[in-house]
Amino acid sequence: MALLETRVDPQWVDYNGHMNDAEYARAFSLAVEALMDRLGLDESGRARHGYTLYTLETHLCYRREAHEGQALHLEVALLERDAKRLHVFFEMRDDENNLLATSEQMLMGIDSQAGRPAPFPAEVDEAVEALPRAEPDAWPELAGRRIGLPPAKR
Repeated sequence: MALLETRVDPQWVDYNGHMNDAEYARAFSLAVEALMDRLGLDESGRARHGYTLYTLETHLCYRREAHEGQALHLEVALLERDAKRLHVFFEMRDDENNLLATSEQMLMGIDSQAGRPAPFPAEVDEAVEALPRAEPDAWPELAGRRIGLPPAKR
């Protein structure tokens, strides 16, 4: 079962006839919200714990075009974590399980009152432990990439 299932909204389609690059980011942002819900940080959980998640960094890879009305299935895998950070990897797939895009993200747990990083509340920490995990020697191929041009040939 996907973390988030949605469709390409007509407003997400650009002049090239496919989903605009910014809308991929929107879909992954919606997936972060779904992840927060899964961790018990929905609206009531955020109020109860006085806690939320912020996105510190994100790396998007576009693999295939998505078109108006197309189904999008987003999943998450936990790559690494510590007491207050999550290094996660999202995949966006279509109905045929084709990989459309990925988003690698670093999320930080924040004490909402203090506006500062803070360890996960115990209940949230338990939910983090239950997330699907990618073992260090079996990360998705697109995780941990750096952006750059290959060295020039002489």
